[in-house]
Formats: sequence, C-alpha cells, structure tokens
Amino acid sequence: MSESVLTSARYGKDLVRVFRVVRDGEFHQVVEYNVTFLIEGDIETSYTVADNSVVVATDSIKNITYYLAKTSPHILSPERFALHLGTHIVSKYPHIHRAFVTLEKLRWSRIALSANDHPHPHSFTVEVEVNASAGKNKLSAKVTSGITDLLVLKSGGSAFYGYIQDEYTTLPEVDDRILSTSVDLTYTFAPLSLNSPTDTKKLDFTVPEGFALGSIWDANNVATRARNATLDIFALDASASVQATLFKMGQRVIAENAGVESVTYKLPNKHYIPIDMKYIGVDNTTPANAEVFVPVSAPSGLISATISRK
Repeated sequence: MSESVLTSARYGKDLVRVFRVVRDGEFHQVVEYNVTFLIEGDIETSYTVADNSVVVATDSIKNITYYLAKTSPHILSPERFALHLGTHIVSKYPHIHRAFVTLEKLRWSRIALSANDHPHPHSFTVEVEVNASAGKNKLSAKVTSGITDLLVLKSGGSAFYGYIQDEYTTLPEVDDRILSTSVDLTYTFAPLSLNSPTDTKKLDFTVPEGFALGSIWDANNVATRARNATLDIFALDASASVQATLFKMGQRVIAENAGVESVTYKLPNKHYIPIDMKYIGVDNTTPANAEVFVPVSAPSGLISATISRK
C-alpha cells in the first residue's frame, strides 16, 4: 500500500447543543448554540498506524465546549465565544495547530408585554478558524458571521421587466409584484491576531480595549446593523430586481462596518403566482387587481452575490 499517502486530516465533534442562562439578579439572558468543533494538527499517525496517543477524544472536545459555556465571560457573543474555544484548544495541546468552530445561534426574544415588537425569527451563524501553525505565541484567526432563514415579504414596491425576451421566455413583465425571500447573509471580517493565553490551563481569552466600531470585537453591533440594513433596504427600496436590491444591502453593510471585508447574500425567490380567474369574469392577473395568489415553493429563482470592500 506504499502508493498511497494521507494528505489531509481533520476531526472533532459535531452537533453539540448547548443552552446557557446568564443570571444577573432578576434579569436573565439566554443563549442557545449548535456547535461544530473540529481540529487539525500532528494527528496523521492516528490514521496511518493506529496511534491513539495523538488523539484528543471527540468526547473531550464536547466537554471543552460545555466547560467554556459555563465559565467563559464571552458566552453571549458567538464570535468571541467561538474564538475562545479555538484559542483554548490550540494553546492547550502542543500538537494541535488549527481549530475550526462553527456556531449556529438560535434566536430567542423576550416577550414584548403590551407592545407591538415582533422580531423576525432567524438563526445567527459564526464560522471561526484559529491558526497556531506559525507558533503558539502567534495566533491568528478568520471570522465569518451571518444570519440564515430571515423570511421577509412585501406585497408591492417590486418590479421586474427589461430582461431578455426570446423563444424561451414565458415570464410576463410586471411593474409591481410580491417580493419574498428567505435571506441568507454572511459577512467576513478582516483577519486578526489573537493574544495567546498566559495562564497555566490556557483558559484566558482577552478582548483588546479601545477596539474600532464595526470590527470583530464589535460583532454584536455589527450583527444588528447588518440585520437592520437588510430589512430597511428590502422594505424601502423600489426594487427593479432582486439583484439590484441585494447589491444595495451589501453596500450598506460594508459602509456601516469598517471591519467587514466582504458580504455575501443568497436570496431564493419565494414565488406567489396570481390565480387566473378569467373563467368567472374576474381580473386577478393584472398587477393592480392581483389579490389572490398561490404560493409556489419550487422551482424557484436563487440570486446570490458577494460585495467586497475596495
């Protein structure tokens, strides 16, 4: 079998579910994560010669996740918590050089008593890579965050016309229509350097003071601004197409967050087809009179693009 060689290896724990209650007197905050926690390093002999002495058990990786969920002061920030997890494991184990942490934060909202605040449900995602391959005192990281499944709809203010007309075209042009999509948004921060833990157990994780607005350390506010930009542009833009509206969303996220290098949107069309009622003498197909629709889930358009900082 000498003609084969191991060229890459990565392993860890998937689908680690954790829910944390942070109590501050009568005021409680809650956070729920689905965690994927993978590692790379000098682990090839566990594959090639069945040497388990280099293996950090996946069960131990799960326990690290739970322990830091209990003790980390950064638990309420998915970016900081993911960076804390990755920094700890690459610092604690000399032969582990990279950690890859993906968090899905489920959205929980307080009940708004006697108010009309009804937040849109969605999930929040974070992907973190902590890299110690240049040395344990030269840690670096890449962070991508975003939101998924943000379902939005507006019943007007969207047109679509002027596209290519040929023998394959059956879609009628419209100057007003329902626009609906389930937003998937990711934004990538500029690469960053991390302080190495100085304590014996390698549990310390420090956030620099005086960080810039819109940077990774301002991630909670970046998430709020990105969500608000998405909803504001969607609601207020006189949309000529999903593509044009998408670009305006990405422009605003970049403009409002100095630490964000690129933004990617994936916007699947949620089609609503007006029912033809001509058989009964009722006009329900011209845009001004279309009021009854059939929701169609498939096939659907899928519009995506990445907007980057110059």
